[in-house]
Amino acid sequence: MKTLDNFNFKGKKALIRVDFNVPLDAELNVTDTSRIEAAKPTIIKILEDGGSAILMSHLGRPNGQVNPDLSLKHICDEVSKAIGVSVKFVDECVGEKAEAAAASLKSGEVLLLENLRFHPEEEKGDKAFAEKLSKLGDIYVNDAFGTAHRAHASTTVVAEFFPENKCFGYLLAKEIEAIDKVMATGEKPVCAILGGSKVSSKITIIENILDKVDHLIIGGGMTYTFIKAQGGKVGDSICEDDKQELALEILKKAKEKGVEVHIPVDVLAADDFSNDANTKIVPVTEIPDGWQGLDAGPKTLEIFKEVILKSKTILWNGPIGVFEMPTFAKGTIAIGNYIAEATEKGAFSLVGGGDSVAAVKQFGFEDKVSYVSTGGGAMLESLEGKTLPGIAAIL
Repeated sequence: MKTLDNFNFKGKKALIRVDFNVPLDAELNVTDTSRIEAAKPTIIKILEDGGSAILMSHLGRPNGQVNPDLSLKHICDEVSKAIGVSVKFVDECVGEKAEAAAASLKSGEVLLLENLRFHPEEEKGDKAFAEKLSKLGDIYVNDAFGTAHRAHASTTVVAEFFPENKCFGYLLAKEIEAIDKVMATGEKPVCAILGGSKVSSKITIIENILDKVDHLIIGGGMTYTFIKAQGGKVGDSICEDDKQELALEILKKAKEKGVEVHIPVDVLAADDFSNDANTKIVPVTEIPDGWQGLDAGPKTLEIFKEVILKSKTILWNGPIGVFEMPTFAKGTIAIGNYIAEATEKGAFSLVGGGDSVAAVKQFGFEDKVSYVSTGGGAMLESLEGKTLPGIAAIL
């Protein structure tokens, strides 16, 4: 695996695909800089070598049209602040203007290009567009895990124009290593905690990881499809009736492969989908009509705790309850605490997937787990066993 450490960037211009698709408020201010900060080590290494950095990214979904609200100029100051270097901006990403800005860049300087997706050719993976991008730098660095599952011009096709001079940035290399630890090289027992609302969105992940894990914890809304499939009463809980056979099939496959599946035994049920609803703890198989399970119950959390604390490698994808409402956040917070404790005792823990990352940030677990993935869709596709085009292009 070629990383930045295989190159000396002295006198070289690094063309870096970063993922600066950051959230903006109504005034177009950046509300979360973590993706920018995540790219800092890569940029700094290049500058310290005596090279210069040309950053390319998309922002939002302009659908191939120029949208002033999605211009990367709005984030330029935040990028400067995050990396501690004044960043130049050019309002184009290909063509004469961009080429002139790149050519005039001196060692130690950073240039941010305009939003790649202002050009429809970017998402189409257009070769001529990728070639124009390639003219801007000497070495291509992909450090954008969040877009590694897309075969776009800047993430995949551009690498063809750097047959020898291409590598992974530190962030992308760390993402690959973290997933590899869970899927291939991790110390056993390996535990996967899958939450979220739907079995259908997790089915390929479950099928792919059954060969790799020793324990599978199922939580969140998925629980009720599994419980109903086994004859339990789930009241008004979220449930995919058309996925019940699939749920039974998963349990059967897990048993054949010697994987222990842990499903909640009790839940915090509510008579309304509201933080102020009436609540009670009930067995997961006996949720009354008019009530719905919205979080894991105390007995369930004790069982989950025991499994997590004896695991040496842990993957967490998806919350255990409706954590956005404080009344139903206790289960998700408890899982975070158990993973933090296991990590402190030497386990490797990887958290990924939009909602679990949001929960980890919200409840302050970011520094208490081994690794928090920056790529939602990319991480899920990795866990499904797919080779991501952005990674294949460098390998």
